[in-house]
Amino acid sequence: MRLPRMRALALGVAALAVAAAPAQDEGRRELGELLVRDSGGAATSTGDERRVLAARIHGLTDEQRTAGRQGEAFFNTSFIPSPSEAIRRDGLGPLFNSANCRSCHNSLGRGRPPTSDDQQPVALVLQLGAPRDDGSWGDEPVYGPNFNPFAISGVEPEGAVVIDRSPIRGVYLDGTAWELQKPTYRLTELRYGELHPLTAISPRLAQPIIGMGLLDAVPEHIILARADPDDMDGDGISGRPNWIVAPGGRLRLGRFGWKANQPDLRAQTTAALFAEMGITSSDRRQQNCTAAQSACLAGPHGGDPEIADADLADLVFFQRVLAVPPRRGLDDPEVIRGAALFREAGCETCHVPRLVTGEVPGLPALSFQEIYPFTDLLLHDMGPALADGRPDQQASGSEWRTPPLWGLGRAGDLAREVFYLHDGRARSLEEAILWHGGEAAAARAQFVDWDKAQRTALVKFLESL
Repeated sequence: MRLPRMRALALGVAALAVAAAPAQDEGRRELGELLVRDSGGAATSTGDERRVLAARIHGLTDEQRTAGRQGEAFFNTSFIPSPSEAIRRDGLGPLFNSANCRSCHNSLGRGRPPTSDDQQPVALVLQLGAPRDDGSWGDEPVYGPNFNPFAISGVEPEGAVVIDRSPIRGVYLDGTAWELQKPTYRLTELRYGELHPLTAISPRLAQPIIGMGLLDAVPEHIILARADPDDMDGDGISGRPNWIVAPGGRLRLGRFGWKANQPDLRAQTTAALFAEMGITSSDRRQQNCTAAQSACLAGPHGGDPEIADADLADLVFFQRVLAVPPRRGLDDPEVIRGAALFREAGCETCHVPRLVTGEVPGLPALSFQEIYPFTDLLLHDMGPALADGRPDQQASGSEWRTPPLWGLGRAGDLAREVFYLHDGRARSLEEAILWHGGEAAAARAQFVDWDKAQRTALVKFLESL
């Protein structure tokens, strides 16, 4: 008996689906750690709601939940100039980039650069450096470590930032054209004198803060085991640690910041409070004013220090216990294909999928976890196109820390426009890949040689993270 045509067609499609399923499952098994749903292990959040980046890890005590709420309040609420009756939150400036953390870390995610000529950068901070007489590098002598385009009343801001953009065009092997926008940075309307003639400007966009407690908990030996500064294995990848000189001359492994220039979560937080908000702490008691900025030095201060140790501890704790969102779309055949291409191009050599944390007392959800942040927390030379020319501790002007990729697919949930790389120059993941050079030049070349379907699959995989 002959089946009706439509029924036969339906059965045929079903048979193909059944046949394809084992192959798809086998592909997932072979790709293993590239397709793990719970990127943060026990510190992975549940649900798929919009506020998934603000979720806390499980298992917090009542006291810890209170500390997290208080820390979140400090993260979201603006500091104000002194004097004020709100003594816990006064002391802003006198020079600053932003009055609160949230302005830079949009919904706890990535920041955005200015998108029009009449905007001054907030989430995009311009760090400055200049060579000293002995050949080493330090802060710019007049304007300090950061350029601050804002100031409290009675104090002049340092000046204005102008971003010029020029197109860079190319063609994929299949003939599809692409265009990038190369930014250059100028400091104008300088209020405190001329810059050092050899000043290097390093623009740095605020990064997502999810999972920082997990990255802080990765033991040093696990990070250092992947370092290959002399490329002894000959694979063209030579990840290096950035050793930070701590007070007393002790060396500590850097792991946070675009150049891994901060050794832990507290140091990262106090550095941002100091340089970007003008808020002193017990770790950084000096105001962010140079000797050339007399009005800043004479400006009102909010006590010594301006953020109390207890409030600083809550602010750090809030960041420490932020969970990592679960991944999405891992059963999508295009995502699975993209994972295979990610491996084929060698992306996982730097964007290492799996790390393991050590013990974090009092926080079992962070302790001894297999996590999948897609970073090695090491420095890599990314070539001249991305170089800022500014050494940072032991990082050269062309070296950058491999940024974690977890949560990458949530960026579009939080903002209409999303920007990538250290200064937000990439307007899409495709553009971010095209900017890769140096140690990543071979991976970029492979991407350029792929056809559109392959390029789309790789981006689809990245959006699953």
